[in-house]
Amino acid sequence: MQDVNEDTEWNDILRAKGILPPKEPEITEEALTEMIEQTIQEKQSHEARLGDLSLDQLADLEDDEDEAIILEFRKRRLEEMKKEAQAAKFGEVIEISGVDYVEQVNKAGSGIYVFLHLYKPGIPLCTLINQHFKVLAAKFPKVKFIKSISSTCIPDFPDRNLPAIFVYLEGSAKKQFIGPQQFSDRISCDELEWLLSTTGGIKTDLECNPRGDKPRDVLMSSLGGTRGTRKEDSESDEDDW
Repeated sequence: MQDVNEDTEWNDILRAKGILPPKEPEITEEALTEMIEQTIQEKQSHEARLGDLSLDQLADLEDDEDEAIILEFRKRRLEEMKKEAQAAKFGEVIEISGVDYVEQVNKAGSGIYVFLHLYKPGIPLCTLINQHFKVLAAKFPKVKFIKSISSTCIPDFPDRNLPAIFVYLEGSAKKQFIGPQQFSDRISCDELEWLLSTTGGIKTDLECNPRGDKPRDVLMSSLGGTRGTRKEDSESDEDDW
């Protein structure tokens, strides 16, 4: 039997009389490239218009947009919300002791930052940072904020090195802030947020350091005040811890 798709004179006659269906046009490489580019442009257009919409906003567009496209974006949004909910599983400050360290820090999980505050009751700056930790834990629920009385976590940890904040990622130490010289006496929550954001553990929405560039207290330094000597103490302390 003759191939009806074959390009012959007889088949052309049959097509002209309507006996055979019209021959499908050949797709050239140029036409194929154009089709691909058009598809990409359509996808980009959909992404630009619908990519950041909420579920309610997507529902409002059901009558104006292709149903299949709306369903696709709705499914993707639900998956993103599910992942966000799974990642934001902390939200509170956890109190630990030395026996909890491995479980809470080393086994925190893949990609999870941990901020550990060593403190001691009765030290005002420690109390202030604990208050700020509570606020930041709620603001950044994907990050684990934990605190521990220094003597229950690290025996013989010097009080002069308090408060101390240690930053971990997947069990590895990334940064440490040891001693009061690392913090202003009345550090605000925004200032602490900015400081912790320098570690990469949180992404702050603050546009600049709330503390600013404060001038060095030359008078206190010349009188041998604590402001002038703390840096040297910190460097020696950090060698020990």
